[in-house]
Amino acid sequence: MDPDAYLTGQLLIAMPSLADENFAQSVIFLCAHSDEGAMGLVLNRPLRTPTFETLLRQLDVQPVPPARRIQLCQGGPVDNARGFVLHTADWTGDGSLRVDERLALTASLDVLQAIAAGQGPDRGLLALGYASWGPGQLDAEIHQNAWLSAPASLDLVFDGEHETKWRRALASLKIDPLLLSAAAGHA
Repeated sequence: MDPDAYLTGQLLIAMPSLADENFAQSVIFLCAHSDEGAMGLVLNRPLRTPTFETLLRQLDVQPVPPARRIQLCQGGPVDNARGFVLHTADWTGDGSLRVDERLALTASLDVLQAIAAGQGPDRGLLALGYASWGPGQLDAEIHQNAWLSAPASLDLVFDGEHETKWRRALASLKIDPLLLSAAAGHA
C-alpha cells in the first residue's frame, strides 16, 4: 500500500450502516495505520466510572484531588484495563509515541503524574481500551463502505460534547448522515 494512503492522525467516522455495537456512530482517532494494521481510540464514548480521581487513587498517582483533570473515554473493545493518554505534543515523556506534529500518545504513568500536578500537555484525554485492526483489515472495511476518514481537528478530538461528535465529524466533510447510502460504489 502507498504510505500516503495511510490514515495515521486522521479521524475514522462510522458510516450510519455500521451496526457493530462497539463502533456504531463512533468517531475514532487513528494513532497508527500501516501495512501491519491499525490502532485507534474511540473519542465519543465517555466513561462515567471510574472518575479521573478514582483512577489516580487506584494507580497511586498524586496529588488527589488533582490540580487538573482530563476526560475519560472507552477507547475501544480491546484491553479496556489498559489506559492511553492522547494529548497535544507540547509535552512528551519517555514512553510517548509521536502520532504527528500536533499529537502524541502516552501509556505510562508520567503523563498522569504531570497532569495531576497541574502540568503536562495542554490538552489530553484518557482512553481505557483501544480499537485495532490486523493487516489490511481496516483498508477492507473502508473499501466495504464501513468508514469515512477526515482530518482531525484538535477541538473535535478533545471537546466533551460526545453526543454530537459523530454528526459534527460528518459535518466537517460537508456530509449529512441522512443522505448517506449503505451501498458502496467503486470505479
